[in-house]
Amino acid sequence: RPDGYTYPFVLKACGELPSFHRGASVHAVVCADGFDQSNVFVCNAVVAMYGRCGALDDARQMFDELSQRGIGDVVSWNSIVAAYVQNGDPRMALEMFDRMTANHDADAVSLVNILPACASIGAWLRGKQVHGYAARRGLFEDVFVGNAIVDMYAKCGLMDVANKVFGLMEVKDVVSWNAMVTGYSQIGRCEDALSLFKKMQEEKIELNVVTWSAVIAGYAQRGHGYEALHVFREMRVCGLEPNVVTLVSLLSSCASVGALLQGKETHCYAIKCILNLDGSDPGDDLMIINGLIDMYSKCKSAKISRTMFDSIGPKDRNVVTWTVMIGGYAQHGEANDALQLFSRMLKQNNSTMPNGFTISCALMACSRLAALRFGRQIHAYVLRNRYESVMLFVANCLIDMYAKSGDVDAARVVFDNMDHRNAVSWTSLITGYGMHGRGEEALQVFDGMRRAGLVPDGVTFVVVLYACSHSGMVDQGIKYFNSMSTEFGVVPGVEHFACMVDLLGRAGRLNEAMKLIEGMPMEPSPIVWVALLSACRTHANVELGEYAADQLLELESENDGSYTLLSNIYANARRWKDVARIRSLMKHTGIKKRPGCSWVQGKKGTSAFFVGDRSHPLTQQMYDILAVLINRIKAIGYVPQTSFALHDVDDEEKGDLLFEHSEKLALAYGILMSAPGVPIRITKNLRVCGDCHSAITYISKIIEHEIILRDSSRFHHFKNGSCSCRGYW
Repeated sequence: RPDGYTYPFVLKACGELPSFHRGASVHAVVCADGFDQSNVFVCNAVVAMYGRCGALDDARQMFDELSQRGIGDVVSWNSIVAAYVQNGDPRMALEMFDRMTANHDADAVSLVNILPACASIGAWLRGKQVHGYAARRGLFEDVFVGNAIVDMYAKCGLMDVANKVFGLMEVKDVVSWNAMVTGYSQIGRCEDALSLFKKMQEEKIELNVVTWSAVIAGYAQRGHGYEALHVFREMRVCGLEPNVVTLVSLLSSCASVGALLQGKETHCYAIKCILNLDGSDPGDDLMIINGLIDMYSKCKSAKISRTMFDSIGPKDRNVVTWTVMIGGYAQHGEANDALQLFSRMLKQNNSTMPNGFTISCALMACSRLAALRFGRQIHAYVLRNRYESVMLFVANCLIDMYAKSGDVDAARVVFDNMDHRNAVSWTSLITGYGMHGRGEEALQVFDGMRRAGLVPDGVTFVVVLYACSHSGMVDQGIKYFNSMSTEFGVVPGVEHFACMVDLLGRAGRLNEAMKLIEGMPMEPSPIVWVALLSACRTHANVELGEYAADQLLELESENDGSYTLLSNIYANARRWKDVARIRSLMKHTGIKKRPGCSWVQGKKGTSAFFVGDRSHPLTQQMYDILAVLINRIKAIGYVPQTSFALHDVDDEEKGDLLFEHSEKLALAYGILMSAPGVPIRITKNLRVCGDCHSAITYISKIIEHEIILRDSSRFHHFKNGSCSCRGYW
């Protein structure tokens, strides 16, 4: 018959599979044979088995019975602590460890068990106490303890401390080196990771798949996809087979640089070597598929990623599956699909609930669409489920969503109610105020950021200059630009010069803008010339506009926006032959002008309109109300700005063309569908037409609505005959 030495091995085998049913059956035999009453070795094995099988309640019950009978020892405590760590309850593991050390001396296994718990919740102070205990008890010399301490500090982001511990270790193995390489990779210190990696090669330390995967993952996280692919090729030359983690990191690398071909090659490798093989782990398969969905989405192959998503059974999808698909849609221009999928996720009767990353992706989609109503519903869900109280990035996304959906005051409320803020929180609010033309408030927030002890970086100054530009605060913008390097140590980049060209150009100071470009320490990028070209359109400077357009052509930055701006400049100057030449050039080079589209929120969702649109069921009512409004505002001083009708026809016909612009149609629909006093929220995919801006300003005098219009550049709040932009748009 089996004895007290047999059962621990059998129970360990059950835990390794893991097989709860077999383990429970063996436990029953243990009880029948009486080993559960006095044999601590067998009982400890039962605790460990249940822990590995995920049966925490059974493991705890066995442990409590051991304690009540007074036969428990340090191994019993190690087993229950390990059970909590393995099953994702590090806080309970720490509580049990504290109870253990009150009655028993912890051994090396105890420390190796508890240090990962400290790492998983970032409890570096507790980990430091364990480190001190190891030093006092002489346990640090154990290589497993040393490795666990290095790993704990690394996962808490304290790489300098981890490096000191690593240097003090007399005996190191490949795990020690891997912990350091992985730690450096995870916090983005790729050069340190690579340096250590090369040192391992020089010292002839065996590089295993974990080492290579750590370097690949580090490059992937920093967006250095091609470097990661190069490391992967080296790994294959060395004869090592990648594991699931390697392939997921490799797919992330392909996604970061849009390397679709290499992503497909990785997909093929996964099919041959991992996916759908007999005996393969379904969890591993899902990790790979999630990585593939993410890669195809970020490589702009949304149809393929959606096909892969749909191929997974609803019950087999995890939160990552949903998040990468929703995020893929949100990031790459399919925001409506992102929100539909998010709604479907919430309506499904399953246990997969969105996490903070899913919520952030959905809020990003709301930001892109200016979908304030949907964003508010998500905010309510966040409040009910307390996401914003534990996840800073969710609160930051709420600030961004409200600002980009036209309610910057709500963004400020979210900001003011945050317990903790980081640089993104402050920058998001500054951006929001800038978009709405509230430059003074933007600069007040910037001053508050400095008082809070945060150091402004290059991104902060981009949004500060943007806010100055859209509020006509030219002198303040110049002051901040000049103080960037002297006062804050931030060297102006090409994006800062582009903001300054925009700032000066909007104010009509085109000669100063040109001098600034000529004095740039780097080659002007397309964004600089586009800013100048846009200013030339506003201030009708044909000669300088032609020069800016020529520079864009030399840089091979050919997009519909640049051609359209130049065509508009020629049309405004009534140079119709040049307008025809530009249109012919666009046709010859295959560049198509994006059609203007405006959408407005109504009672039953969002409706979109194109120029001259007559497809809506309420078309007749819309055109009728628009005709009435135009006649009324003409009586109080509105004159159609026919220069914005870019066709060589008479002024009367130009007026008819202006009448059908998409933003006017959206406004008419909004008036029909909104109760008096309710704001009308319109979004346009391009810059608002100058005539429409003038007309809507007049219309806001005679209707009982605030009109909030978001175009490709900023927000316009029309109320009582004035606009928040004050002409700086």
